[in-house]
Amino acid sequence: MNAPRLSRDSRRQQILDSALPVFARHGFARTTTKSIADAAGISEALLFKHFPTKSAVYAAMLADVCEADPELMRLRALPPSTGTLVLFVRGMVNWFLCTAGPSGQEPNEKLRLTLYSHLEDGLFAQILFDKIERLVAPVFTASLESAVAAGEAKPSEASARDLFWFAHNTVCMLAATQLPQVPPLAYPPIAQLEREACEFILRGIGLTHAAIAAHADCVMPRELADLSSLESA
Repeated sequence: MNAPRLSRDSRRQQILDSALPVFARHGFARTTTKSIADAAGISEALLFKHFPTKSAVYAAMLADVCEADPELMRLRALPPSTGTLVLFVRGMVNWFLCTAGPSGQEPNEKLRLTLYSHLEDGLFAQILFDKIERLVAPVFTASLESAVAAGEAKPSEASARDLFWFAHNTVCMLAATQLPQVPPLAYPPIAQLEREACEFILRGIGLTHAAIAAHADCVMPRELADLSSLESA
């Protein structure tokens, strides 16, 4: 197996990029160093020059892929408000449902890996959720508290943090039903499903009907990416 010559850093990154879909398809337990090497188009001997064990590949891959979505990160530049909360929920639902379906690649693989993690040691899911909670969840919680203070959301006995995770895990599992080429559930077309999921979550976290209607025309995070005021986010 004659792999093209790459710098050490480039080869290492190539191995990690190749390992993600392998771990996503088979989980940690059923993935072998040979399958990782084959996916990267290299020999096991070359793999071991960069990573001594499968666990070392997995640990490095966790550090490499557990990053919050850049479009959601841009929301951190916005002040806490009901509008920001609506944008957040729509962006989250859009990412899971519109980019993590059968045609999605990296989002699809991360979702598969997260599901496998729940069935195994939970390590990938824990690291990913810790990063999301630290970097992204504060946008949701602060905006929900702002919406309650403005009378646009009803107070809840559940904490804003718990409501964030209820929303996240709801759409995560909804997206899981869309992973197979032939989804096991006959949901409506994806655009309609996205709208219905957004409204379901917004109502579930306490937004009033009037608030949801008032923010119905909020732009999506992808459109926010084109606004120069957010370029530094």
